[in-house]
Amino acid sequence: MENFDEVVKEIAAAASPEALEAIRVQVLGRRGSLTLAMRELGALDPEQRRKAGAALNVAKDRVTAALTEATARLGRSALEERLAGERADVTLPLSFDATGRIHPISQTIDEIVAIFGEMGFAVAEGPHIEEDFYNFTALNIPPEHPARQEHDTFYLPDRPDGARLALRTHTSPVQIRTMQAQEPPIRIIVPGRTFRCDHDATHSPMFHQVEGLVVDRTTQMGHLKGCLIEFLRAFFGLDDLPVRFRPSYFPFTEPSAEVDIGCSRKGGELKIGAGGDWLEILGSGMVHPQVLKNCGIDPAEYQGFAFGMGIERVAMLKYGIPDVRAFYDSDLRWLRHYGFLPLDIPSLVRGPLS
Repeated sequence: MENFDEVVKEIAAAASPEALEAIRVQVLGRRGSLTLAMRELGALDPEQRRKAGAALNVAKDRVTAALTEATARLGRSALEERLAGERADVTLPLSFDATGRIHPISQTIDEIVAIFGEMGFAVAEGPHIEEDFYNFTALNIPPEHPARQEHDTFYLPDRPDGARLALRTHTSPVQIRTMQAQEPPIRIIVPGRTFRCDHDATHSPMFHQVEGLVVDRTTQMGHLKGCLIEFLRAFFGLDDLPVRFRPSYFPFTEPSAEVDIGCSRKGGELKIGAGGDWLEILGSGMVHPQVLKNCGIDPAEYQGFAFGMGIERVAMLKYGIPDVRAFYDSDLRWLRHYGFLPLDIPSLVRGPLS
């Protein structure tokens, strides 16, 4: 009978999975020494078969245990070697090519917050899924208004009581929630995601808006104009940027005004600034008295103004991005081109935002 003590030593000394497998086949394979010895037990008399069988079973258990231990040892060794080869020193500085980029949407929001923050505005947030009251009714939007139709709004399945929730179509519901929860004076901006059933080169079913709200006892249209003119000139970095206000209509403001900025379209190229032409940029107006009443604020004592703009739109105009759909294509080449370095933090202290 083979000396299985030597086999166990060979297993313990095996330096690779291949060497270990060769020993296993040599001992436990179909033609292995231990397998053949087990087959020969039938030719022995009962007493010899009993003794030899017990000895072979002990040997088989020892060999099997040694193989299991060696397999685990070699596996740990292989893993340690692999980890050593794939190890990355996270304390080393990244190369320039490996530096991440801030998405233009995030950068533009930070720029807007920086400008209005200097004016004393606080940032407010709210839920993406809204009740009809906050998204429409409290904002003086009538039941027959096109914005309430399914071709414009994403609705969720009806609730048991028949009420319908919707993905907010603007960030105005946050204005309503703030007026209900906070006593005037109020001065907030509301950046965030909004959702509408629209998709083309200049529209996305998910996009970003920023709205502003001021409510106090003395605010009037002149304050609205001064605030927005200063914002637009700071945002585009043009101290002489022409700005005009055109009468318009929104259910939640009265009077209402569209805001245009000066531009030039010579040679088919759009350029922001003085140029004899105009480009609509945002909507604004004095908060409708009924909206104040809906929020529990006395319009005889308080008044205010509100405004709103699309963040993608102003980002496209400022940074020359031609297609809104590219914002959400997850194309790293696009992000490397239009993105911003992490340390390029917007601040009015350093001068015009860029």
